[in-house]
Amino acid sequence: MLLLSSPMLTAGQQPAATAAQPAVNAPPLVKPWLGRTEEFEDFIRTAPFRRVEELKIGVTRPHRGYFDPGGLVASAAWKVLPPGRPNGYWESYKSEIAAYELDKLLDLGMVPPTVEKSYKGDRGAAILWLDGVRSWKSVEAESKPDKWNLEAVRMKMFDNLIANIDRNAGNLLIDADWNLYLIDHSRAFVTDTKLRNVMTRIDRQLWERMLALDEPTLTAALGKWIDGGAIRAMLKRRDAMKKVIDTAVTKSSEAAVYIK
Repeated sequence: MLLLSSPMLTAGQQPAATAAQPAVNAPPLVKPWLGRTEEFEDFIRTAPFRRVEELKIGVTRPHRGYFDPGGLVASAAWKVLPPGRPNGYWESYKSEIAAYELDKLLDLGMVPPTVEKSYKGDRGAAILWLDGVRSWKSVEAESKPDKWNLEAVRMKMFDNLIANIDRNAGNLLIDADWNLYLIDHSRAFVTDTKLRNVMTRIDRQLWERMLALDEPTLTAALGKWIDGGAIRAMLKRRDAMKKVIDTAVTKSSEAAVYIK
């Protein structure tokens, strides 16, 4: 687990889906899929991999699949993790897809497009490979812009909601404009109702969207990927978050807690 505090975070594994260090003065990634999500999803889902290479990083041993040159997407992380506890932890490629679908529902824009894909008889999650990003370890010592505080707050809120037990420095990626990207959610959506991150500041707009979630809405968006128990546990964590947030506001003020 990685605990993030503003403006710095304490670190701890190499990304499950990362990219080479960008060139100096590389332009911001600017989340190219935003406004084109269906186009990116369809391409990743249907375009054949030209070749697939195993990545010698991460405990789940992901692969990287390459598409034909000149297409919408150059490559994707490829994770074949049938639901189960092969390493003592609940793991599932479906949790990767659920995290992305929830990101869309919340209008978060931090989880790269992730779809179910079949390749050579295996079924798994294919996740847009991000180029032009750096790992947290490579930027940890750098001074951070003000926007970083909001990025960190939103990540902590999202991880509390999905019960992400495996956030670490390796699955935090940052572009040149200090946008934060979240990858590797195969161990999320467990039924534990414990909150993993301490929350002292809250993104008000994101929180309002979380408060609007209910079981029918989540089932419609995520029911193909996680079961009803996981969805109900998510709502219990959301309610636990509300208690923490309401208490913080009572002890101080809305202005001290909410980032508008």
